[in-house]
Amino acid sequence: MGSSFLITLREGLEASLVLAILCGYLVKTDRRKMMGSVWTGAGAAAALCLVLGIIINAAVGGLNGKVEYAVEAFIALAACCVLTWMVFWMRQHSRGLSGELRAKVDAATSSSAIAVIAFVAVLREGLETVLFLISAESGSSSGAQVVIGGLVGLVISGILGYLVFLGGNRVNLRKFFLFTGILLIFFAAGLAGKAVHEFRELFGLEAADGWLVAPMWTITSGIFASGSVYDFLKGLLGWTANPEKIRVFTYVIYLVTTLTLFVRGERTPVASSSGVTETPASV
Repeated sequence: MGSSFLITLREGLEASLVLAILCGYLVKTDRRKMMGSVWTGAGAAAALCLVLGIIINAAVGGLNGKVEYAVEAFIALAACCVLTWMVFWMRQHSRGLSGELRAKVDAATSSSAIAVIAFVAVLREGLETVLFLISAESGSSSGAQVVIGGLVGLVISGILGYLVFLGGNRVNLRKFFLFTGILLIFFAAGLAGKAVHEFRELFGLEAADGWLVAPMWTITSGIFASGSVYDFLKGLLGWTANPEKIRVFTYVIYLVTTLTLFVRGERTPVASSSGVTETPASV
């Protein structure tokens, strides 16, 4: 539940920010009548993502054996790569997101064009969410837990998006994206470890008596072996009670490397068009 909550909170907020910026700029430029097109495009994208999510989840759920290992491995690897790209992309582009969207609205000459802008923006976030939620379900929590956590995250992201719409540029979200970005890197590290684990099972290395595939530790009882705490840590951080060494090494190498690059990039001043260096500002 923890991983799905974090995923939908982050992705939902990004979509909410886009919609808030679009609607706020339409109101500011006396084009309030076009706001309906924003919701039409956003609703169509959300519906398409929901249908695709149901289809993909049903297809993945019916697999077994080597095919299941292969699919779960590639889903975990793809989710890890997309999530990593998304975290760094948002850190780099959040500063100019508002200006880019306003430029697109200025270039739009009809309500249909406005709807397309909203559709594309929400579709991108929605497809990423579908991919991450499928990874979260196959990796830890049940379908019901993923849905509950996801819905709570969407509700909170919607409220935050509305507050952004009301507050406009006075709302500073840099710290929020920094904090959630760090948490998502931990989640992505768990996906990287899971991908290695699934590939190991796919190629039949689980029976090998090698040092890398031997368990790093084995916990047989307590909150770190089963129960709610175990499920939460497994879903959010990729925790497992008996991980093989290669899985732990993959987790640590990815986490240390990615987290270092992310934090260093956050501290690096950004050069403005006027040549003056400045730190990343709010969305």
